[in-house]
Amino acid sequence: MIEGIAILHIATACAALLLGAIVLFRPKGTTTHKRLGYGYAASMMVLNITALCLYRLTGRFNVLHIFAIISLVTLLAGIGVAVLRRPRADWLRKHGELMCWSYTGLLSAGMAELAIRVFAPPFWITIGTIAAFVFLAAWLCIPRLTANHDAMQP
Repeated sequence: MIEGIAILHIATACAALLLGAIVLFRPKGTTTHKRLGYGYAASMMVLNITALCLYRLTGRFNVLHIFAIISLVTLLAGIGVAVLRRPRADWLRKHGELMCWSYTGLLSAGMAELAIRVFAPPFWITIGTIAAFVFLAAWLCIPRLTANHDAMQP
C-alpha cells in the first residue's frame, strides 16, 4: 500500500508537470503566468520536501535526495531572481533559465520513474541515461526559450 507522503509526492509531481508546461508555453509576464508560476513553485516545494522524506528505495539518504536538494536550490534561485529583480541587467533571462532548469529536472525524474515502472530496466543505468538525454536536450533548447527575455524586460 502506498503511504500518505508518497501520494502527496505523486500528486504534487503531477500538478507541477501540468502547471510547468502551461507556464513554459504561454505568454510570460501576465497575471496568469505569475499565478500559475506560484502554483508550479508551491507544487515543486512540496514535491521536493516529500522527496526528502521518502527512504523506501534504499532505506537511507541517497543520490535521489541530492537531486531533490539541487531541485530546491534551482527553484529558490529562480524565484529569488524574479522577486529581487537581481541582477538588475538580466534578472528576467536568469529567472527564465533557472525555471527552465527546474522543469528539466522534473521532466527527467518523471521520465525515469515512468521508464522504471513500465519497462523495469536496471535502476541506476536508467536514471543516468534518461537524465543525460533530458539535460542535453534542455541545454540545447533553454537558450532559445529564454532568448527573447531581454526584450521583455520592463
